[in-house]
Parts: sequence; structure tokens; C-alpha cells
Amino acid sequence: MPLLPLKLPTMPLKFDLVPFAICESALKIGLVGVLGITGVNISAQAAITEPVGMGVNTDNPTADLQLISLNIDDNTVGSDAVGANDLNSENQSTGQTEDDIDAVADETAVDTVEDDLSDIPADVAQVSLNAISPETLKTFVAVVDLVRRQYVDPVNDEALFDNAMSGMLTKLDSHAEFLDAEAYENLRAFTEGDVGDVGLKAVYKPDEGYWVVTDIVDESPADKKGITVGDYIHQIGEFKVDGDRQSDDVEQLLNGIAGTQVDVTVSKAGRRKRVITLQRNNTHQQDIETRLVNGIAVIKLPAFQNNTREKILQSLTSLDAPITGILLDVRDNPGGVLTSAVKVASLFMNDTDVVQVKSRQSELRTLATQDTALLKSLPVVILQNRYSASAAEVLASSLQTQKRATIVGEVSYGKGSVQSVIPLNNEQAVKLTVAHYLTAAGKKIDKIGVQPDIALSGNERSWEQQAIDVLRPKIHSSGLHLVKKDNTYSMTDTEKGDL
Repeated sequence: MPLLPLKLPTMPLKFDLVPFAICESALKIGLVGVLGITGVNISAQAAITEPVGMGVNTDNPTADLQLISLNIDDNTVGSDAVGANDLNSENQSTGQTEDDIDAVADETAVDTVEDDLSDIPADVAQVSLNAISPETLKTFVAVVDLVRRQYVDPVNDEALFDNAMSGMLTKLDSHAEFLDAEAYENLRAFTEGDVGDVGLKAVYKPDEGYWVVTDIVDESPADKKGITVGDYIHQIGEFKVDGDRQSDDVEQLLNGIAGTQVDVTVSKAGRRKRVITLQRNNTHQQDIETRLVNGIAVIKLPAFQNNTREKILQSLTSLDAPITGILLDVRDNPGGVLTSAVKVASLFMNDTDVVQVKSRQSELRTLATQDTALLKSLPVVILQNRYSASAAEVLASSLQTQKRATIVGEVSYGKGSVQSVIPLNNEQAVKLTVAHYLTAAGKKIDKIGVQPDIALSGNERSWEQQAIDVLRPKIHSSGLHLVKKDNTYSMTDTEKGDL
């Protein structure tokens, strides 16, 4: 049967013929991201430079296809490109998300992206930027045609291409993603305070030997992907779940930064396992929990967002009492906006290196504290666990390196990569790994984690009290009392003399 024209999703990529054009444009967009350009709006125009055969071989729908070439309009990416990471821009619709670092797009890299191929491996460089292998194109078109004609259920062409782009990115690493409209909006919402889950709850049933789904939120990602009450959960991401896991463990693995995705391996009782990719799009507001325990402020940080520093100060001010020490609880904290971790570190240290960042196309960069260290005089203990990751590890490692805080708990997760969210249009984006980070001392964190100064064991519910017991001997003053006047924070005069 003839290969019908495919309908593409609305995005800033314009094509005269499909599906040929999408392949190379995806390759170019991916290459631009790999070359270290973050936060650039990319628009491409497909230009046909060779005629495309119009005859159709009914036995082989790809037999008569010819290679076409695509050219990116040089004027679409220029000096007026806006960085996706410009957190303070009121006109920027895209917030910097999940460990994004640069405030401005690297425009010099844009100018040289097609010329600087020195860092491209040979097996990649052999494919021209203006062409893609004819055999690859034939195979891709044949697979699309096969799915459209033979798959058990009708499949929307837009869904096929979304899946193709998603698969291309997720095969790079577990953090790279194609963000559809809902996931993209949730990532933007995350920077302002939202977190997300997949919309299911599960409990471990010893008599069955499995974690069993007990509740599904209507219209949640889990509900839409067909997970039902009674299903078994075998694995979440890279972690197998069994009787050794606690309910908090499973909840933390399922929850996280709004808009991100997680693979969940499930099965019906007695049937084969299947892996379902769920986006954490069941969003809800997340607040910082702060309470006073005998003069010690216990601050539970669920994630690092644009307003985390401000929320910490607000919560301490609302205590309306002298504070003698700080316990930062970053257990189960998946990370978030990297610059937020730097701002939080700035509450405790002046003019101090926080983290080193190394991308493919730039020199090693060091991010340092800024603003006034309002809490510099207070002793600090950071409580972490195996799920403390990314920006949480940046904060812990920086205060540990400078001997500004004592780290207690267990070895953290070990995520030392940096992602940038690159908008394709107002509704879709790509989240791409663009750099790795090291501690301020140059030590690697990725797949290693942050080692605690004091390891804690036993029931994790007892760890908070153990952390307070570590902090208490470090208290040597009557503390400080934070107040807010004219949108600025300061200590009351009566406490300043005690510090």
C-alpha cells in the first residue's frame, strides 16, 4: 500500500516533505545540545536539494525513496537567543529547571557549531550534518509504515513521532527527555514550588511477597497508562522493590521533580512483567517544613526551587524565637535547580566556592556564594540518605568541604550531571545532559555520592534525634533572631552581641 503523508506535531520545525526531514533535524538539534548550547530556541526550515522519487513500490514501501538534504536557516539562531536558564527574566516563559546552570546562552558556541567538530567521535562525524544515511531513513520510514498498518490499535502519527524523539533522548541517559506540553509546563511549575507524583500508592504484602498497588488517582499518569489496583510493582527506575524497602522508600522513588519521568515495572498477578514510563505530572504544592526543637531549627528541604532560599528565611522568621543551630534535612531530596543550592549555601558562607562545573565545550567553571551569609554564625548539621541527590549533594559537599557543616546519615545517591531544558516552542522542550559537576575540591560525585562524616544506622525514624545530638555540642551562643523589615532580613540587635 502507498506510504501516506504523515502529520507532524506543531513545533518550530517546518518541513516540505515527511517523514524524511524529521530525522536529520532531530540529529541537528541533538548535536546542538551536545555541543553545550543551553537555552536556545531552535527553528529549522527543511529545504529539498534533491528530487524525491514519487513512485511507490507496493512490495517495499521504501524502495523508491531517495536521500534528501536539510539546511538550518542560519538566521534562526543568532545573537538574540534567550537562555532558558535566565531565572530572573520576567519576560522569559521558560524557567531553568533541574540543575540548569547558565544564565545566558553561549552565543559564541552558536556561531561555531557547524565548524567545530574536533570533539565529535569518528562514528558520529562520518555522517554529514547535511545528510543522513539512506539506509537509516529507509529503515525508519519502513518501521513507521509497519506500525501504522499492522499494530493492533490505531496509532496517531503525532504520538509516533513524539515516541521516536523520546526514545532518541532516553537512550542517551536516564536524565535526557523529550518534554510534551504537560511535562514541560510541570517542569516550569516546579521551579516555582510544585513537585509531582505518578498518582498511585502501594503497600508491601508479605503473604504475596510483592508491593501491591492499593490506590490510583483518577486521570493521573498511572491511571492513563493502565495501572490498576492489585497490580504488582517489581522495580522503580533502577531500583528493585522488595520486602527490604520501606513505604517512604517507594514513595520517594515514585515522587520527584514535577514533569520528570520514571520507569515502573509492573505486572498483573501471575502474568508477565511490563515496563511503563510515567511522567510525574500529578502535581501539588510543596512547602518547606520548619520547626524549633529546643532552640534548634529543623528544616526539611524537599527539593531545590527558585524560591527555596526565600522560603527558608521566611520559615525561620515565622518561628519568632532565637535560633541556636540549624539541622538541614535533605533526605529524599531529588535535587532541583542548581543555582538554588548555591543560594542556600550562600546563607552559611561568604565568598566561598560551592561547586565546579565541566561541560564539553567550556573550561571548568566554579560557582561561588553570593549575597550576605545571614546564618554564618550558626552551627549546621546536614542529614542525608541514599535518595539525597544532585543539588542536595552540591549543598552537602560544599559545606562539608569548607568544614562549615557536619554531614550525617548514609552515602547519598551520586548524581553528578547537569541538565538544561531547551525549548522547542511554547509547548515542547528537550531536557539534555550538558555538563558534570564536581565538589569545590574537585572530587567526583557522579556514581559515588557524598560520604557522611558520621554514618547513621538503624531505623531512619531515629536519625533526626541522632542528628540533633550531633549538633547540640556545637552550639556556643544564645543564637540569633531573624526579623523581616522592608523586604530584607536581619538579626535583632539584642542577639548580635552574643555572636
